[in-house]
Amino acid sequence: MTSDVAVLGAGMHPWGKWGRSFVEYGTKAARNALADAGLEWNRVQSVVGAGTVRGGYPGYVAGATFARALGWQGARVTSVYAACASGAQAIGTARAQILAGMAEVALVVGADAAPKGFFAPAGGERPDDPDWLRFRVLGATNPAYFGLYARRRMALYGDTADDFARVKVKNSAAGALNPYARYRKRVTAEEVAASAVVCDPLRLLDICATSDGAAALVLSSMDFARRHGAADPVRIRAVSTATPQYPRTELDLPDIATDSAAAVPAPEAGFRSSIARYAYEEAGLGPEDLSLAEVYDLSTALELEWYEDLGLCGAGEAAKLLRDGTTALGGRLPVNAGGGLASFGEAVPAQAIAQVCELTWQLREQAGERQVPGARVGMTANQGLFGHGSAVVAVR
Repeated sequence: MTSDVAVLGAGMHPWGKWGRSFVEYGTKAARNALADAGLEWNRVQSVVGAGTVRGGYPGYVAGATFARALGWQGARVTSVYAACASGAQAIGTARAQILAGMAEVALVVGADAAPKGFFAPAGGERPDDPDWLRFRVLGATNPAYFGLYARRRMALYGDTADDFARVKVKNSAAGALNPYARYRKRVTAEEVAASAVVCDPLRLLDICATSDGAAALVLSSMDFARRHGAADPVRIRAVSTATPQYPRTELDLPDIATDSAAAVPAPEAGFRSSIARYAYEEAGLGPEDLSLAEVYDLSTALELEWYEDLGLCGAGEAAKLLRDGTTALGGRLPVNAGGGLASFGEAVPAQAIAQVCELTWQLREQAGERQVPGARVGMTANQGLFGHGSAVVAVR
């Protein structure tokens, strides 16, 4: 039995700050995906909504919220929340339903109307919430977290602020070519260096914004795709939603302590690299097979971490890969050919789905000026708070 499911449709709502409901954004993205698939809404048998905890009560029941907005027609619904990994877990849920024979066609939708400024935890006293604790005990906002990672790379590997700026320059060049991106302006290294310091060594242009936006996919069984006339669709071959392993020997917020390794040896791989490893194993592929990757660039320094975690290079070699132009459009293995979060900003439930939309358009050779020639295999990588892994492998 094949583990592939077909991507029949991909759709998005442009990202920005629009001041409207996340339901409106998600409905637009869903209709675009259905139109791309050439399917009527009543053909969908399952709706999986990636939830947001900031959107009020409907955000917690995203599957039903989007089904209602599109028009009740009896489809089963599921709502998934996994912080920044919500979209990938929604894709994984829809894929599992299709492979189990519970549905032939599923619609996956994620949308958000994000607050201004950096994300903060929900209100109230919640001492059992590690995210609440990192704000209350450490005062560690997201930019502080990103700055710690950047400093660690500088100390361990000799990365520089100029290297971090190169990531922004690369991603802004790709985002300038993407009609769905919020920021469609090329940025120079000098502009990055001139932007305000947010959390040393990171500056304003090193850190992604918060955004409104939405993305959607129509997935189906391979049999349905063939009957529908899609003889060679893009296929989802693997979805990794791994969790960390004990002991964790490096601090990884929101956890604010490491685990003792006195009695238990450290695992072979850290959390983020294990996310990629499980995806490769399930897909029967390796980093050498990739044509492109879409990764979680909350900050410029964190993008470099993902190069190493995905096995694109060894530890400490990411900056060299970047300097050589390998990960830029036109390079051997473009990373964030869609522009990344640097160009979109965070719309948390939508971003992992948006990454797969980009892979879909690239593998179909529909990406226009940002097209990666001959793209056949793509991978996404994300990470949600509280140990939610997220990686998707798409092939054609």
